[in-house]
Amino acid sequence: MTTVSPEVLDSPAAWRGPEMCAGSGWELRLSGAEIGEIDRAVAAIDRPLIEVDKAAFPLPVLGPKLAGLRQELLEGRGFFLLRGLPVGRMSREEAVAAFWGIGAHFGSARSQNARGHLMGHVKDVGLHSSDPNVRVYQTRERQLFHTDSVDIVALMCLQPARSGGLSSIVSSVAVHNEMARRRPDLAAELYEPFIVDRRGEVPEGMKPWFALPVFNRIGDELTTIYTRRYIESARRFPEVPALTPKQVEALNLFDSLCESEEFRLDMAFEAGDMQFLCNHVILHDRTAFEDWPEPERRRHLLRLWLCPPEGRRLPEAFAARYGSVRPGDRGGIVVKDAAPVVPLEAA
Repeated sequence: MTTVSPEVLDSPAAWRGPEMCAGSGWELRLSGAEIGEIDRAVAAIDRPLIEVDKAAFPLPVLGPKLAGLRQELLEGRGFFLLRGLPVGRMSREEAVAAFWGIGAHFGSARSQNARGHLMGHVKDVGLHSSDPNVRVYQTRERQLFHTDSVDIVALMCLQPARSGGLSSIVSSVAVHNEMARRRPDLAAELYEPFIVDRRGEVPEGMKPWFALPVFNRIGDELTTIYTRRYIESARRFPEVPALTPKQVEALNLFDSLCESEEFRLDMAFEAGDMQFLCNHVILHDRTAFEDWPEPERRRHLLRLWLCPPEGRRLPEAFAARYGSVRPGDRGGIVVKDAAPVVPLEAA
């Protein structure tokens, strides 16, 4: 029996989509001076990209602004969109380096898969999510609202889709609060552990699944971790019990609130856009898309998973997924013999 009594939490991260559509400082555009210093920082790189940290990518004008945005991610609304990087005139190496260097001002990069990729490529590579070991970002399907396994996730658009591929985000704190108002019994269900599939990316000595609640609270700070597809696919393991009717009802309400126009904020990516999200308070989704027939025009996003040194306190149970709960050294997917690498192309 659950013993949690969910309550409405006061947080700057508890926003709703329509209020954000009115404009609240979350959409910014790079100035000419800021683009110029990014170009200079890229040109000055004199070491392998994997060794480039914040100090090796100096941004004297943009850097202080990024520091404020990092605080907004970790302590404020939990997201922002930075537009205007001229990726169309950049080589692939330059675009990857620019995104990597900007990301270094937010935290250290973490591995995103069992191959040790520190730079992810979100691109349809012809796979299908019916395979339980496939990640949906490798397809053109809708992703559904979820979090990634790290403090901050960042995306940069190299090429948008022909149609679709809309980015949708939602405040998990606002959704939690609405569940606490409407159905506290169902909100309480999400404070209990759910078994989640690792989708074939299993750290040494671990089971192919882990158990964590969707809602995790320390004091007045709520941390949400959620991927329904992985909760459901974990039932493929014979030792994992079926979801109870009450669990399904709770997940259904959670999903319906996330998808509601009352809570959701949608944005269309343009080439050069960079979206930064705090996974602990933001869930993200992507609509299905239709791609261009020409290979060079197909939808392509770069992705970073970032671990800031001043990350929030996490429950000890998160170590099952994050490897550690120590700020500055947690998150990502680490498996035996996976050497870290920064790939320039999807693989």
